[in-house]
Amino acid sequence: MKKNMITILVVFLVPLIAYWVLSRNTETVAKQVQVNGKPQVIKFTSAMCRDCQEMNKIFAEIFPKYGETIVLTEIPVQNKSSFNNSQIKKYNVTLVPTIILLDSTGNQVDRIEGAIPKEQMDKKLGDLK
Repeated sequence: MKKNMITILVVFLVPLIAYWVLSRNTETVAKQVQVNGKPQVIKFTSAMCRDCQEMNKIFAEIFPKYGETIVLTEIPVQNKSSFNNSQIKKYNVTLVPTIILLDSTGNQVDRIEGAIPKEQMDKKLGDLK
């Protein structure tokens, strides 16, 4: 009987503790990213979105040349952490992919909803200061 209770506690407590630790780490990293004074790209995405997958491929191709000068923050909308929810509300995200471009002072300079061609995304990143 005692062994069964311990097993039940482990089955329920371990996932809760893991979720708590992981959600706190995500919030901490994302908050640290916002304070560095570089231009920032915030990409709201979902694993089940076809356009999001297309934009992920485009970012994989073109973002390495901007990695030193622009900070990329990816926010999976299906992850319901408090930080993700606050960012979704702050930027009024109603569809994915939504890409928010912020200048080095943190002001929003552009908003992209849906997929765009690689050349257009490359130009927008190149113009971001």
